[in-house]
Amino acid sequence: MMPYSSVADEVAQAPQNRPVYLDYQATTPTDPRVLDAMLPYFTEQFGNPHSRNHSAGWQAEEAVEKARSQVASLIGADPREIVFTSGATEAGNLALKGAAYFHRGRKNHKDHIVTCVTEHKCIIETVAQLEREGFRATFVPVGKGGLIDPQAVADAITERTLIVSVMAANHEIGVLQPLSEIGRICRESDVLFHTDAAQATGKIPLDVGSMALDLVSLSAHKVYGPMGIGALYVRRRPRVRIAPLFSGGGQERGMRSGTLPTPLCVGFGVAAEIAACEMEQEAVRLRRLRDRFLSAVQSHVPNVRINGDMENRLPGNLNLSFVGVEGEGLMARLSDIALSSGSACTSAALEPSYVLHAIGVEDELAHNSIRFGFGRFTTDDEVDFAARRISEELLKSCG
Repeated sequence: MMPYSSVADEVAQAPQNRPVYLDYQATTPTDPRVLDAMLPYFTEQFGNPHSRNHSAGWQAEEAVEKARSQVASLIGADPREIVFTSGATEAGNLALKGAAYFHRGRKNHKDHIVTCVTEHKCIIETVAQLEREGFRATFVPVGKGGLIDPQAVADAITERTLIVSVMAANHEIGVLQPLSEIGRICRESDVLFHTDAAQATGKIPLDVGSMALDLVSLSAHKVYGPMGIGALYVRRRPRVRIAPLFSGGGQERGMRSGTLPTPLCVGFGVAAEIAACEMEQEAVRLRRLRDRFLSAVQSHVPNVRINGDMENRLPGNLNLSFVGVEGEGLMARLSDIALSSGSACTSAALEPSYVLHAIGVEDELAHNSIRFGFGRFTTDDEVDFAARRISEELLKSCG
């Protein structure tokens, strides 16, 4: 496998014929090493991994199981605890609805869910759907830095609480939640603990055992793998029981029926292996790039506010508010830089970000906010170019 520095240098030397990409929280480019590993499974080794009567099926099954082991290794899990899905949205739905539906109607069943106000929409809307079906929910607030107080989670738990869902890293402001503390509280309270780790996977160390995690949602395209594939970690011992969301051939141990896409599983596996090997050095490089960018912008434009805690944060994330400058208009003038104002899943919404609102950012500033995502293939030259262009446009607006 090509070492990280070689791939980065190769990309850095490529001609720049597209906007500088600074939206790595929305999605990441597929790593060339991941693509190379996937290609044979589209044309040469194209068997169905569930075909048990010939070598083509056996080869595909072997590739899928290797990928399952690679993904499991990234989070300290057993391969048998990984259920492949179409992405983190499906995984989150399967975790929460699956747990709720399995326990519904049982003697003394629990019907209460605890989550956080800044969760991704796939969790918030899933909980809202369960509320419409008769379950009860508590949405715990966060502080101004975006961090949830573990004691607030403990206070929200009752004898009827079935599951707590708190994301590992926020999709807009990049803050890292105290999973280990919340996991301990949940374990002591005999409550299931789910985390949406789509943004965190491969960027910070995650260990399902030490963090007392029962269910974890994962996504490949956030970690330089292909779109259309994700996974749900489901703890085996003691066993976490969830109901499937749809019927079929009983694949994935009956939890998620459907033919697995071998090329995508392979890509996810290789992406996970690369992330495990390169996470530490990549984090150091991304923090340096992030700080370089922030320093350059602040040196030219003083009225810049940072949204979210800077200590407990993804290394490649910044969320900035520009006082007196409307964010959407600024991005429109920066057609040579790919940026977003927040979550790609809600980018069509014109109302201020619910995440920024939750941390106390007033509506006007929230409208003036932009998310910057730096990633594996971001170069120093791109960071300097982006900081210069943004400073130019901000100075024009202020002048």
